[in-house]
Amino acid sequence: MAHSKDSRPIIALTPGDCTGIGPEITAKILGGNAVHAAARIVVVGDARVLEMGMRQAGVDFAFRRYDGPAAVDWDRAEIPLVDLGNSDPARVPAGAVSAESGFVTGETLARAVEFARRGEVHAISFAPLNKRAMYDGGWTFPDEHKMFAHLLEHRGYFSEMNVLNGQWMSRVTSHVSLRQALDLINETSIADAIVLAHDTMRKAGIAEPRIAVAALNPHAGENGLFGREEIDLIGPVVRAMAGKGYDCKGPFPADTVYLKAFAGEFDSVVAMYHDQGQIATKLKGFNRGVTVTAGLDTVFTTPAHGTAFDIVGKGIASPEAFETAVLLAAKLAAMQAA
Repeated sequence: MAHSKDSRPIIALTPGDCTGIGPEITAKILGGNAVHAAARIVVVGDARVLEMGMRQAGVDFAFRRYDGPAAVDWDRAEIPLVDLGNSDPARVPAGAVSAESGFVTGETLARAVEFARRGEVHAISFAPLNKRAMYDGGWTFPDEHKMFAHLLEHRGYFSEMNVLNGQWMSRVTSHVSLRQALDLINETSIADAIVLAHDTMRKAGIAEPRIAVAALNPHAGENGLFGREEIDLIGPVVRAMAGKGYDCKGPFPADTVYLKAFAGEFDSVVAMYHDQGQIATKLKGFNRGVTVTAGLDTVFTTPAHGTAFDIVGKGIASPEAFETAVLLAAKLAAMQAA
């Protein structure tokens, strides 16, 4: 990486699936000042997608092509672009799932990961993508987080977390069917989720993270009336982890624990399965939530919302969550470098 007195982390920005709102919200945040104040941004993608995003968003800025992040002249005013030349948005229909676009989305992210592995960027922030399109395009992973772990040759535990209003929401199981999730909830997975939440928040500057653990059954099982998982499994794990020094409590009924968290009683809730946490956080702030891939050596952030096919190109897509994602990536990368 070229020597620079600039201490801002270098973040690779990818525009997500070009059939969704990714290109326009990418253009919107690049046209503003907030992300540039926090980080040195290099776009990894296709110039045609970036130009389409500018048209959709009604913004205009100059960009300059480079072969890679290491070649960027950070003293220049133009936004640097590593133009992969791999995505012609005219070839795919806007607002629809496209395997062709899904392949390119994955290919673009893979190049960004390559730059991270070389040490040319400190973090990656990516606009929304479509998991089905990527899978159909040949990236045969249930989600992008597992793809990142594969590309990074990561062997340990990892998971995504959602961040909203300073709350770090985690989960024991994620992108699997609910029937599978029940089989995946065990002593090890619950303990791993608590440790990952604790360690990730510490990396984000929360010195003593307070973690609430959600119950699995309605009313936390009502003392065994609706199931014994809380009595036989979750409660004992939470107590054991607390005994090891983790500030964790629970299990709390899932329909009230988020009220406690959002009131400031906890910094994080560990849910047992995906929708248990996602429904609560998306209702609280759909356009502001950020997803972090926690547990990997490279920092990854993205908006917690999806590709919003229904509003593509209308100029109304909010860039707030993407901007917040980039700012969080900058913070995490800076903490990691400290």
